[in-house]
Amino acid sequence: MIELKNISKIYRSKKGEVRALDNVSLNIKEGEFLVVRGASGSGKTTLLLTLGAMLKPDKGTLIIDGEVINGMTESERNHFRASKVGFVFQMFHLLPYLNVIENVKIASLKKDADAEAEKLLTEFGLGDRLTHKPYALSAGEKQRTAVARALINNPKLLLADEPTGNLDPDNAQEIMKSFSAFHKKGGTVVVVTHGTEADKFSDRIIHLKDGKIVDA
Repeated sequence: MIELKNISKIYRSKKGEVRALDNVSLNIKEGEFLVVRGASGSGKTTLLLTLGAMLKPDKGTLIIDGEVINGMTESERNHFRASKVGFVFQMFHLLPYLNVIENVKIASLKKDADAEAEKLLTEFGLGDRLTHKPYALSAGEKQRTAVARALINNPKLLLADEPTGNLDPDNAQEIMKSFSAFHKKGGTVVVVTHGTEADKFSDRIIHLKDGKIVDA
């Protein structure tokens, strides 16, 4: 499903340049659950944002689901993300002025997504929290809301950046089980993390160091 060919992403400043990704080549099969491990600054988040068409690489080619992503216009990349990719982040990124169901519906491509959003949230055990604002939720409930939002458009690809970083072990397991359920239905999952919570659900684990894929 995903093919990275000699991808490089370089950040430049007065202090010099940082190769966040350095000539990375990687294939990810459709329906694979991939874990990307590495220390802070290794390039994990840059890789994830590149896979999600949020960052355009400086060099190389990115092909997802038969489409050359870095050849798209910004508008085309936006549509690609909305229709095929779901994102889950460590900090949840829920809008504080919207309630739970509104936070999920806002990501939908459909004008009327009430029924789908409620169904997803009920599956995640949030059926009695639909009208609650984020401040009234626990960390686990916030992340489950974020996962529901990521899945509202039935994406092919789910990308997660340290999704359990702010969760206790029990809630971390629940989030990983929701990723596993998406994976078992044929979805492709990429999780970048310092931790090991995703290991038992994964098909493959790779390691990044200084923007390169290295042996464990």
